[in-house]
Amino acid sequence: MKARGTLRYGMQLVWVLAIVSAVAWAQNPPGSDQPAPVSPAPEAQHQGITQEPKREENRKDENVAEQAADATKKLGETTLSKLTDWENGWLTGPYVGKERNLVSVTSRQRWDIYLQQTLTTPSAYIKRMFVAGFDQWRESPPQWPEGWNGYGERFASREGQFITANSLANLGNAALRYEPRYDQCKCSGFRPRTWHAILRNFRTYDRHEENLHPQWALYGGAFAGGVISTYWKPHPRNALAEGGWAVLGQAGYGSLLNFFTEFAGDINRKLGAHRQARSGR
Repeated sequence: MKARGTLRYGMQLVWVLAIVSAVAWAQNPPGSDQPAPVSPAPEAQHQGITQEPKREENRKDENVAEQAADATKKLGETTLSKLTDWENGWLTGPYVGKERNLVSVTSRQRWDIYLQQTLTTPSAYIKRMFVAGFDQWRESPPQWPEGWNGYGERFASREGQFITANSLANLGNAALRYEPRYDQCKCSGFRPRTWHAILRNFRTYDRHEENLHPQWALYGGAFAGGVISTYWKPHPRNALAEGGWAVLGQAGYGSLLNFFTEFAGDINRKLGAHRQARSGR
Protein backbone atom coordinates (compact mmCIF):
# COMPACT_ATOMS: atom_id res chain seq x y z
CA MET A 1 0.00 0.00 0.00
CA LYS A 2 2.86 2.38 0.83
CA ALA A 3 4.45 1.73 -2.58
CA ARG A 4 1.15 2.41 -4.33
CA GLY A 5 0.74 5.71 -2.50
CA THR A 6 4.29 6.70 -3.37
CA LEU A 7 3.70 5.81 -7.03
CA ARG A 8 0.45 7.77 -7.13
CA TYR A 9 1.93 10.89 -5.57
CA GLY A 10 5.02 10.53 -7.74
CA MET A 11 2.93 10.47 -10.91
CA GLN A 12 0.93 13.47 -9.72
CA LEU A 13 4.17 15.36 -9.03
CA VAL A 14 5.47 14.53 -12.52
CA TRP A 15 2.27 15.88 -14.11
CA VAL A 16 2.39 19.07 -12.01
CA LEU A 17 6.04 19.69 -12.88
CA ALA A 18 5.33 19.06 -16.56
CA ILE A 19 2.47 21.56 -16.58
CA VAL A 20 4.47 24.19 -14.66
CA SER A 21 7.43 23.72 -17.00
CA ALA A 22 5.21 24.07 -20.08
CA VAL A 23 3.67 27.29 -18.75
CA ALA A 24 7.07 28.67 -17.80
CA TRP A 25 8.43 27.78 -21.23
CA ALA A 26 5.53 29.52 -22.99
CA GLN A 27 5.79 32.66 -20.87
CA ASN A 28 9.59 32.89 -20.67
CA PRO A 29 11.17 30.94 -23.52
CA PRO A 30 14.94 30.66 -23.77
CA GLY A 31 16.44 33.78 -25.25
CA SER A 32 13.71 36.11 -23.93
CA ASP A 33 15.83 37.39 -21.06
CA GLN A 34 18.45 39.35 -22.98
CA PRO A 35 20.83 41.67 -21.13
CA ALA A 36 20.19 45.38 -21.55
CA PRO A 37 22.43 47.09 -24.06
CA VAL A 38 25.48 48.62 -22.49
CA SER A 39 25.78 52.38 -22.92
CA PRO A 40 28.94 53.72 -24.48
CA ALA A 41 31.79 54.24 -22.06
CA PRO A 42 32.71 57.85 -21.28
CA GLU A 43 36.18 57.23 -22.68
CA ALA A 44 34.71 56.10 -25.98
CA GLN A 45 32.45 59.15 -26.11
CA HIS A 46 35.35 61.40 -25.26
CA GLN A 47 37.43 59.86 -28.00
CA GLY A 48 34.56 60.23 -30.46
CA ILE A 49 34.23 56.47 -31.10
CA THR A 50 30.73 55.71 -32.37
CA GLN A 51 28.65 52.93 -30.85
CA GLU A 52 26.02 52.79 -33.60
CA PRO A 53 27.09 49.35 -35.01
CA LYS A 54 26.90 47.85 -31.53
CA ARG A 55 23.47 49.38 -30.88
CA GLU A 56 22.22 48.07 -34.21
CA GLU A 57 23.48 44.59 -33.33
CA ASN A 58 21.72 44.74 -29.96
CA ARG A 59 18.47 45.78 -31.64
CA LYS A 60 18.75 42.80 -34.00
CA ASP A 61 19.34 40.47 -31.07
CA GLU A 62 16.28 41.89 -29.30
CA ASN A 63 14.14 41.39 -32.44
CA VAL A 64 15.30 37.78 -32.76
CA ALA A 65 14.51 37.17 -29.09
CA GLU A 66 11.03 38.68 -29.46
CA GLN A 67 10.35 36.57 -32.54
CA ALA A 68 11.52 33.44 -30.73
CA ALA A 69 9.30 34.29 -27.76
CA ASP A 70 6.26 34.83 -30.00
CA ALA A 71 6.88 31.60 -31.90
CA THR A 72 7.28 29.60 -28.68
CA LYS A 73 4.13 31.12 -27.20
CA LYS A 74 2.12 30.34 -30.33
CA LEU A 75 3.44 26.77 -30.35
CA GLY A 76 2.46 26.31 -26.71
CA GLU A 77 -1.02 27.74 -27.30
CA THR A 78 -1.54 25.54 -30.37
CA THR A 79 -0.38 22.42 -28.52
CA LEU A 80 -2.56 23.19 -25.50
CA SER A 81 -5.52 23.85 -27.78
CA LYS A 82 -5.05 20.52 -29.53
CA LEU A 83 -4.69 18.61 -26.29
CA THR A 84 -7.89 20.15 -24.85
CA ASP A 85 -9.88 19.91 -28.09
CA TRP A 86 -11.60 16.52 -28.13
CA GLU A 87 -12.79 17.06 -31.69
CA ASN A 88 -9.35 17.13 -33.29
CA GLY A 89 -8.86 13.37 -32.84
CA TRP A 90 -5.69 13.59 -30.70
CA LEU A 91 -7.46 11.98 -27.77
CA THR A 92 -10.41 10.28 -29.42
CA GLY A 93 -8.72 8.82 -32.46
CA PRO A 94 -10.14 9.13 -36.01
CA TYR A 95 -13.93 9.31 -36.31
CA VAL A 96 -16.63 10.59 -38.64
CA GLY A 97 -18.43 13.72 -37.45
CA LYS A 98 -22.20 13.90 -37.47
CA GLU A 99 -22.13 16.58 -40.15
CA ARG A 100 -20.44 14.16 -42.59
CA ASN A 101 -21.70 11.08 -44.39
CA LEU A 102 -19.95 7.74 -44.10
CA VAL A 103 -17.89 6.95 -47.17
CA SER A 104 -16.10 3.64 -47.61
CA VAL A 105 -12.38 4.04 -46.90
CA THR A 106 -9.60 3.23 -49.35
CA SER A 107 -6.69 0.90 -48.56
CA ARG A 108 -4.41 3.88 -47.92
CA GLN A 109 -6.97 5.54 -45.64
CA ARG A 110 -7.40 2.27 -43.78
CA TRP A 111 -3.64 2.12 -43.20
CA ASP A 112 -3.57 5.72 -41.93
CA ILE A 113 -6.46 4.99 -39.57
CA TYR A 114 -4.63 1.94 -38.25
CA LEU A 115 -1.52 4.01 -37.49
CA GLN A 116 -3.59 6.68 -35.71
CA GLN A 117 -5.48 4.12 -33.66
CA THR A 118 -2.34 2.18 -32.75
CA LEU A 119 0.74 4.40 -32.66
CA THR A 120 0.48 8.06 -33.65
CA THR A 121 -2.13 9.61 -31.35
CA PRO A 122 -2.14 10.08 -27.54
CA SER A 123 -5.35 8.05 -27.28
CA ALA A 124 -3.39 4.99 -28.41
CA TYR A 125 -1.20 5.24 -25.30
CA ILE A 126 -3.62 6.64 -22.73
CA LYS A 127 -5.57 3.39 -22.75
CA ARG A 128 -2.45 1.32 -22.03
CA MET A 129 -1.28 3.75 -19.34
CA PHE A 130 -4.66 3.61 -17.63
CA VAL A 131 -4.99 -0.18 -17.82
CA ALA A 132 -1.38 -0.67 -16.71
CA GLY A 133 -2.09 1.58 -13.71
CA PHE A 134 -5.12 -0.55 -12.88
CA ASP A 135 -2.96 -3.69 -13.16
CA GLN A 136 -0.44 -2.05 -10.83
CA TRP A 137 -3.17 -1.32 -8.29
CA ARG A 138 -4.40 -4.94 -8.47
CA GLU A 139 -0.81 -6.26 -8.40
CA SER A 140 -1.51 -8.28 -11.54
CA PRO A 141 0.45 -10.35 -12.24
CA PRO A 142 1.58 -10.68 -8.61
CA GLN A 143 5.00 -11.98 -9.70
CA TRP A 144 5.93 -8.57 -11.08
CA PRO A 145 7.27 -6.01 -8.57
CA GLU A 146 5.66 -2.82 -7.33
CA GLY A 147 7.03 0.62 -8.07
CA TRP A 148 8.16 2.01 -11.40
CA ASN A 149 9.86 -1.21 -12.50
CA GLY A 150 6.66 -3.16 -12.07
CA TYR A 151 4.61 -0.47 -13.80
CA GLY A 152 7.05 -0.50 -16.71
CA GLU A 153 6.63 -4.27 -17.14
CA ARG A 154 2.85 -4.01 -16.97
CA PHE A 155 2.77 -1.12 -19.43
CA ALA A 156 5.03 -3.00 -21.88
CA SER A 157 2.78 -6.05 -21.56
CA ARG A 158 -0.34 -4.00 -22.30
CA GLU A 159 1.47 -2.30 -25.16
CA GLY A 160 2.31 -5.61 -26.80
CA GLN A 161 -1.19 -6.96 -26.20
CA PHE A 162 -2.90 -3.88 -27.64
CA ILE A 163 -0.72 -3.66 -30.74
CA THR A 164 -1.32 -7.36 -31.41
CA ALA A 165 -5.08 -7.03 -30.90
CA ASN A 166 -5.42 -3.87 -32.98
CA SER A 167 -3.28 -5.26 -35.81
CA LEU A 168 -5.39 -8.41 -36.03
CA ALA A 169 -8.63 -6.39 -35.78
CA ASN A 170 -7.59 -4.12 -38.64
CA LEU A 171 -6.57 -7.09 -40.78
CA GLY A 172 -9.96 -8.66 -40.12
CA ASN A 173 -11.84 -5.44 -40.90
CA ALA A 174 -9.85 -5.07 -44.12
CA ALA A 175 -10.69 -8.63 -45.17
CA LEU A 176 -14.39 -8.16 -44.34
CA ARG A 177 -14.29 -4.56 -45.66
CA TYR A 178 -15.88 -3.32 -42.45
CA GLU A 179 -15.83 0.30 -41.26
CA PRO A 180 -12.97 0.83 -38.74
CA ARG A 181 -14.08 4.28 -37.51
CA TYR A 182 -16.71 5.50 -35.09
CA ASP A 183 -19.42 7.71 -36.57
CA GLN A 184 -21.20 10.28 -34.43
CA CYS A 185 -24.95 9.92 -34.18
CA LYS A 186 -27.04 12.21 -36.37
CA CYS A 187 -29.74 12.07 -33.70
CA SER A 188 -30.24 14.40 -30.73
CA GLY A 189 -30.77 13.80 -27.04
CA PHE A 190 -28.55 12.27 -24.38
CA ARG A 191 -30.11 8.79 -24.33
CA PRO A 192 -30.24 8.17 -28.11
CA ARG A 193 -26.67 9.38 -28.53
CA THR A 194 -25.44 7.29 -25.60
CA TRP A 195 -27.19 4.20 -26.95
CA HIS A 196 -25.65 4.83 -30.36
CA ALA A 197 -22.16 5.07 -28.80
CA ILE A 198 -22.59 1.77 -26.96
CA LEU A 199 -24.15 -0.02 -29.93
CA ARG A 200 -21.35 1.01 -32.28
CA ASN A 201 -18.85 -0.70 -30.00
CA PHE A 202 -20.52 -4.01 -30.86
CA ARG A 203 -21.71 -3.44 -34.42
CA THR A 204 -20.21 -1.71 -37.46
CA TYR A 205 -21.05 -0.99 -41.09
CA ASP A 206 -19.98 -2.99 -44.11
CA ARG A 207 -18.42 -1.47 -47.24
CA HIS A 208 -21.80 -0.11 -48.35
CA GLU A 209 -22.02 1.94 -45.12
CA GLU A 210 -25.67 0.93 -44.76
CA ASN A 211 -25.93 -2.47 -43.07
CA LEU A 212 -24.70 -3.11 -39.53
CA HIS A 213 -22.80 -6.29 -38.64
CA PRO A 214 -21.27 -7.65 -35.42
CA GLN A 215 -17.75 -6.45 -34.65
CA TRP A 216 -16.23 -9.85 -35.36
CA ALA A 217 -12.76 -8.53 -36.15
CA LEU A 218 -12.61 -6.13 -33.19
CA TYR A 219 -13.48 -8.70 -30.56
CA GLY A 220 -11.64 -11.50 -32.31
CA GLY A 221 -8.50 -9.36 -32.24
CA ALA A 222 -9.06 -8.51 -28.57
CA PHE A 223 -9.42 -12.19 -27.66
CA ALA A 224 -6.34 -13.18 -29.66
CA GLY A 225 -4.32 -10.36 -28.09
CA GLY A 226 -5.22 -11.61 -24.62
CA VAL A 227 -4.29 -15.18 -25.52
CA ILE A 228 -0.96 -14.18 -27.09
CA SER A 229 -0.05 -12.05 -24.06
CA THR A 230 0.25 -15.23 -21.99
CA TYR A 231 3.47 -16.05 -23.83
CA TRP A 232 5.39 -13.33 -21.99
CA LYS A 233 3.46 -13.32 -18.71
CA PRO A 234 4.77 -15.34 -15.74
CA HIS A 235 3.30 -18.67 -14.69
CA PRO A 236 0.65 -19.67 -13.81
CA ARG A 237 -1.32 -18.37 -16.78
CA ASN A 238 -4.60 -19.25 -18.48
CA ALA A 239 -4.87 -18.31 -22.14
CA LEU A 240 -8.66 -18.60 -22.32
CA ALA A 241 -9.12 -16.50 -19.20
CA GLU A 242 -6.76 -13.81 -20.52
CA GLY A 243 -8.65 -13.77 -23.81
CA GLY A 244 -11.98 -13.47 -22.00
CA TRP A 245 -10.77 -10.58 -19.86
CA ALA A 246 -9.49 -8.83 -22.98
CA VAL A 247 -12.93 -9.12 -24.59
CA LEU A 248 -14.57 -7.64 -21.49
CA GLY A 249 -12.01 -4.85 -21.46
CA GLN A 250 -12.80 -3.98 -25.07
CA ALA A 251 -16.51 -3.93 -24.29
CA GLY A 252 -16.02 -1.50 -21.40
CA TYR A 253 -13.25 0.76 -22.66
CA GLY A 254 -14.57 0.80 -26.23
CA SER A 255 -17.99 1.95 -25.08
CA LEU A 256 -16.43 4.62 -22.86
CA LEU A 257 -14.24 5.94 -25.70
CA ASN A 258 -17.22 6.03 -28.07
CA PHE A 259 -19.18 7.98 -25.45
CA PHE A 260 -16.50 10.67 -25.18
CA THR A 261 -16.13 10.79 -28.95
CA GLU A 262 -19.88 11.18 -29.36
CA PHE A 263 -20.00 14.12 -26.95
CA ALA A 264 -16.70 15.68 -28.09
CA GLY A 265 -18.39 18.91 -29.16
CA ASP A 266 -20.26 19.21 -25.86
CA ILE A 267 -17.02 18.65 -23.94
CA ASN A 268 -15.36 21.36 -26.04
CA ARG A 269 -18.03 23.87 -25.15
CA LYS A 270 -17.62 23.07 -21.46
CA LEU A 271 -13.84 23.39 -21.66
CA GLY A 272 -13.93 26.44 -23.91
CA ALA A 273 -11.52 24.84 -26.40
CA HIS A 274 -11.22 26.37 -29.84
CA ARG A 275 -12.62 24.37 -32.69
CA GLN A 276 -10.02 23.13 -35.12
CA ALA A 277 -10.44 22.61 -38.83
CA ARG A 278 -11.62 19.07 -39.37
CA SER A 279 -11.14 18.78 -43.10
CA GLY A 280 -10.22 15.35 -44.37
CA ARG A 281 -11.60 13.45 -41.37
